[in-house]
Amino acid sequence: MNKAEFVDLVKEVGDYTTKKDAENAINAFVVSIETALAKKESVELVGFGKFEAVLQKGKEGKVPGSDKTYKTADKMVPKFKPGKGLKDLVSKAK
Repeated sequence: MNKAEFVDLVKEVGDYTTKKDAENAINAFVVSIETALAKKESVELVGFGKFEAVLQKGKEGKVPGSDKTYKTADKMVPKFKPGKGLKDLVSKAK
């Protein structure tokens, strides 16, 4: 499902009068999550899941076919952990 199809779905389910209203709601949600994660705060929606920023440790490795090695730096990455309600709903949808 692409964004346009998702906007149509939100318009129907959310009982919005126009696609523009539905798209504004989606954009507001996305920007709010991005803002919270940039501040290293987590957002928990009970039954749906938890968005959080976690530290990903740097990795060391070797370039195939040569003796060169590399190391990546530690960085913050977004993570989503689904809630029990969402897990149960998806598992029933087989």
